[in-house]
Amino acid sequence: MLISPAYAQAAGGAAESGGIASFLSLAPLFLVFIVFYVLMIRPQQKRMKTLQQAVEGVKKNDTVVTAGGIVGKVTKVEDRFVEVEIAPNTRVRIVKSTLSEVTSANAKPAND
Repeated sequence: MLISPAYAQAAGGAAESGGIASFLSLAPLFLVFIVFYVLMIRPQQKRMKTLQQAVEGVKKNDTVVTAGGIVGKVTKVEDRFVEVEIAPNTRVRIVKSTLSEVTSANAKPAND
């Protein structure tokens, strides 16, 4: 025989306690997933939810920043588009979903 009787007996004993051992070997993986969820996924979901609410509630005279980095003041709001004044007498239409930051018009400056 190729397998000695001692190894065959040890393999049978290990199979009986395999349930606990397999759970303990997967416990660190579950722990890492829980930590990853608490530290990374949940805060990102909160940020996305607040940004989505801010984009839906954008109004005239709000200051916005687009995903491309354009900063301007909102002059007109439509269903899917926002008209933003980026310089005196220079207005562009921007898709609402590309807004990455919305600052309310009645927010006070930090240095005043």
